[in-house]
Amino acid sequence: MYWQKRFDRESPDKILEETILTIRENNKDYGYRRVVGELHNKGYTVNKKKVQRIMQKLGLQVTSFTRKSRKYSSYKGKVGTVAPNRIRRRFNTHIPHQKITTDTTELKYYEVDTKGRMTMHKLYLDPFMDMCNGEILSFGIDKHPSAKNVMNALEQAIEITSDCPYRRTFHSDQGWAYQMSAYTHRLKQERIFQSMSRKGKCLDNAVMENFFGLLKQEIYYGVIYYSYEELKSEIERYIKYYNEQRIKEKLGWMSPVQYRLNLLVVIKNSVAVIKLLRSKSLTFGGHLNFLFFFLHLNMIYIVIFYFIYNIGVVHRTNDDVIILFLYILIRNKFQQYLKTILI
Repeated sequence: MYWQKRFDRESPDKILEETILTIRENNKDYGYRRVVGELHNKGYTVNKKKVQRIMQKLGLQVTSFTRKSRKYSSYKGKVGTVAPNRIRRRFNTHIPHQKITTDTTELKYYEVDTKGRMTMHKLYLDPFMDMCNGEILSFGIDKHPSAKNVMNALEQAIEITSDCPYRRTFHSDQGWAYQMSAYTHRLKQERIFQSMSRKGKCLDNAVMENFFGLLKQEIYYGVIYYSYEELKSEIERYIKYYNEQRIKEKLGWMSPVQYRLNLLVVIKNSVAVIKLLRSKSLTFGGHLNFLFFFLHLNMIYIVIFYFIYNIGVVHRTNDDVIILFLYILIRNKFQQYLKTILI
């Protein structure tokens, strides 16, 4: 009978199910949305509801995001200079290494003492994050909340972000480490703006709080670490995974490092467009090729800007503004298309 033959029929989604299982083996905390993004990156065209249904069938629901913990507070009152809140929750930026944020979090591990008793100890993590793509630029790990740990991570972040052509802003809460004279003086030396959250307003540094929440939900809650080195190595492994492999929907299903590399390609192509527009040797046929290329990419905004630029409405010496304008248009409207075409 018909219904009996259906029992023996092979599942039409067998290959898709195997691919989903492979993705989850490498990313145990991926829900169906990130799995859909990873499938799209691998060339699959599949609806998110189908992926959700398959994951429910295979029992792949995420269970790690179920628990909260008490937050560590580094606030000790006014012990130094309190900077104004320059960021004011404007976390989004299209410029890499311009807005940097930092904070301190506390994690616990256990050790057995000489008498055989289990004792609790604490580990402190001080990361510096780029708000442009959420990438962790540098971090320090220590057994105690120390100024040396913060300053070492700060020096690395300053060196990494030194390629930013605009004046940088380093944001934090009002913790004692960020008020101390050594920290504030180092930022002034590099002509970096210092910004601080308002007292008792954790949402003023929501991007860093979000990272701490992800880290703890994915590798900390429900797991007991029995040594400092074990917990430290797991944090280092997770940060590398977070930067290089963990994809985000708001980054076009790319990891922070992949997004930064794609972003640099977009800026490079924007600079090439400016050089092409400024070229006096560009022939009439060259202008037509330029217009047809961007029309082919459906970039009508770029074509309009082309005409505005050539009739002299835009000042041609202000290339920085033009490059940023082109980059924003390309990134916001055609990010996924550029990923496949321009790289």
